[in-house]
Amino acid sequence: MSGGAASPSTDGRTERAKRKRELRRRAILGAALRVFSDKGYHRTRIADIIEEASIARGTFYLYFDSKNAIFHELLELVLEGIDESVQGVDTEPGAKPVRDQLLATVHRVFAAFAADRALAKLILREAVGLDEEVDKMLERFYGRLHRWLSTSLANGQKIGLIRDIDTDLTSWLILGSVKQFAALVLNTPDEEIDIDRLAEVILDFNLQGVRAF
Repeated sequence: MSGGAASPSTDGRTERAKRKRELRRRAILGAALRVFSDKGYHRTRIADIIEEASIARGTFYLYFDSKNAIFHELLELVLEGIDESVQGVDTEPGAKPVRDQLLATVHRVFAAFAADRALAKLILREAVGLDEEVDKMLERFYGRLHRWLSTSLANGQKIGLIRDIDTDLTSWLILGSVKQFAALVLNTPDEEIDIDRLAEVILDFNLQGVRAF
């Protein structure tokens, strides 16, 4: 029989198998996130992830070669997800007020933490100081947030919203307050979290300070 293009049925089986593998990979990552959040990185065993995901040990090793490997991939996915919630500030004519744009971004970040406490624990408690690669991932992530903040402040200065300040250092101060508020969200019961109020308070503090004059 002469060679040729794969038949539609073969292509269909290939695509179904690919989707099945991707779904299984996501399921393992989700199980790992839950276990890391509950037990912490160091107390988590591969056996715990396997049990949570309801898979065989051999299946786990088809996708990941170690606990460290799955943690690194999971952290990267989490950081990418938060990155996507941060949008640039539009200063073009007709754009929404800068404050409204900043408020929307802060709200999305806090909402992401509130919606997934496992995600918050992974970043704020488990990842810091774990190993050199993880530290570099976090450094790049916070560096991107810092650059976004610095650019937003500079844009605000151009339109007269922000006074003459050191945008670089001020951006680090704002980032520190956001991280602290994220930790607060993590320790607050779901029914007591008011994302709208949190976003308003932190933005107004960073834009206006505490002066009454």
